[in-house]
Amino acid sequence: MEEPGQLKRALIDATAGAISGGISRTVTSPLDVIKIRFQVQLEPTSSWALLRRDLPGSSKYTGMFQATKDILREEGLPGFWRGNVPALLMVMPYTAIQFVVLHKLKTFASGSSKSADHINISPYLSYISGALAGCAATVGSYPFDLLRTILASQGEPKVYPNMRSAFFDIIRTRGFKGLYAGLSPTLVEIIPYAGLQFGTYDTFKRWTMSWNRLRSSNTSSTMDDSLSSFQLFICGLAAGTCAKLVCHPLDVVKKRFQIEGLQRHPKYGARVEHHAYMNMFDALRRILQLEGWHGLYKGIVPSTIKAAPAGAVTFVAYEFTSDWLESILT
Repeated sequence: MEEPGQLKRALIDATAGAISGGISRTVTSPLDVIKIRFQVQLEPTSSWALLRRDLPGSSKYTGMFQATKDILREEGLPGFWRGNVPALLMVMPYTAIQFVVLHKLKTFASGSSKSADHINISPYLSYISGALAGCAATVGSYPFDLLRTILASQGEPKVYPNMRSAFFDIIRTRGFKGLYAGLSPTLVEIIPYAGLQFGTYDTFKRWTMSWNRLRSSNTSSTMDDSLSSFQLFICGLAAGTCAKLVCHPLDVVKKRFQIEGLQRHPKYGARVEHHAYMNMFDALRRILQLEGWHGLYKGIVPSTIKAAPAGAVTFVAYEFTSDWLESILT
């Protein structure tokens, strides 16, 4: 197959990335909504934490099943896809930028623009490429991430009826820089997160290909070392889980900055007031001091459950869409 030119290759990566990101975000939106509700709740988010004497009750959400039941009862099925429009507007350019930059970096590192050759670059370059690609994608799509968080966390009654009203109110009250509230912890988070996600994905792929070669030699079959869709799914699942477990506390901090000043109904508990945290380190310190270690891992269960299929769906959809586009455009 003819090797695609640079512009065509960028188009393939951008399109495949946007499609895979959109599918993944839509499929996992219910888990993302629950995760956000936990992360922005200042009160404890588990029943056992409520029993501790140093943490006051009562909490709106105290577990995944309880949160699912409450959201379904109060907001209906559409409540689980609240904020999905800005989420798609965020994740589609995010994944498009991410995969284009990632491919460029891997092409530079390997000396070849063929995706098949990229698996041979060192693990360190895989991690670095993933981290830099994540940073570029974050800066390019961040305002939509902020709008998604606000719309997904507001509950009922709504503070903002739609994305447009939220956008103009943020511009009016916080200025243009308000659209980038929480960017610092996001970039600090995305460097290890994207690095781990893409680095471990490539590592798991190498391990699986080696296992395929070993199995092929043991059975004397003609099977090559290419990966099946199920193996790609498992590699993506493992990569997404590893990255999320390490970086979750910074995601909690990011969400707190994003919803500063949001006037939610009192039934959702204490609000995060304007300028509640001076900076990222102050936020980490205050959350740890007031909410304990558990506070830094609020939403970790739905987040981990979401990260696994989200990573798997993203990588599998990208690989198949990329191969399909490459076959028809070259």
